[in-house]
Amino acid sequence: MSEEQTSPVQLPPTSAIDIPSNQTFEGWFEYPVRVQPHHTDYAGIAWHGVYLAWMEEARVECLRSIGIEFADLVVLGCDLPVVELSVRYHRSIQLGMPVVVKTRMTEVTGVRINWDYALVSPDVQQLYATAKVTLVALDRERGKIMRQLPANVKDALAKVSALYKN
Repeated sequence: MSEEQTSPVQLPPTSAIDIPSNQTFEGWFEYPVRVQPHHTDYAGIAWHGVYLAWMEEARVECLRSIGIEFADLVVLGCDLPVVELSVRYHRSIQLGMPVVVKTRMTEVTGVRINWDYALVSPDVQQLYATAKVTLVALDRERGKIMRQLPANVKDALAKVSALYKN
């Protein structure tokens, strides 16, 4: 019986998800949250998965802040599922703590839409997590990736980009 040699899993370099170079977070959308009991584990620390929910809420609210309802994008038949996600946890968040989820759309390439996130204390002195998310435009009827973004989705994303300068 031969022993199979497996190579270790290769993780992306931490520089890919490290602290953003823009420490002032100028031009980032801000979404405040407070850690509730249902967000925490038995030790009163925010469960790592809740960070993802907060990031999604921030992205949806960013769009809503400029008059774009996510539900309207869905009606257009253009779903925007997450296809890539990387998170770096810098320090834990405790029950009752206020947190600000900062987000910005960084790049639209074809049908791929990239967003950056930073979860910080309200005074921005503590960095709790940083993340990068990539969405892709999916044709709901066909269940396939679109060749290009619908014009009205492109226009909506241009509005986000202009308002929250990248």
